[in-house]
Amino acid sequence: MEAAESVKAINPSQEAVDEESRRIRRLRILVRLTLDSIASGDMSAEEAAEMIAATRRAALEMFPGKERTFDLIYRPQFQRMMHAVYGLQ
Repeated sequence: MEAAESVKAINPSQEAVDEESRRIRRLRILVRLTLDSIASGDMSAEEAAEMIAATRRAALEMFPGKERTFDLIYRPQFQRMMHAVYGLQ
């Protein structure tokens, strides 16, 4: 039984690959929309920070346990945008 489970982990089904691709696409769209909303400058820095936090929570719902990955990939983008729009680090 364990051998069958490790084979599944190594060779995921096409359905699993497609589902992960959909989640990645949704996350990219969510991050892009968040960055675009912040770039518009139509909200306060606090509202932008709340939007970033909500985006992070949504990402972690889609990819549980990937906090470090989110922080490595997306946090720098959000920090650059906050710095550019609000002068914040």
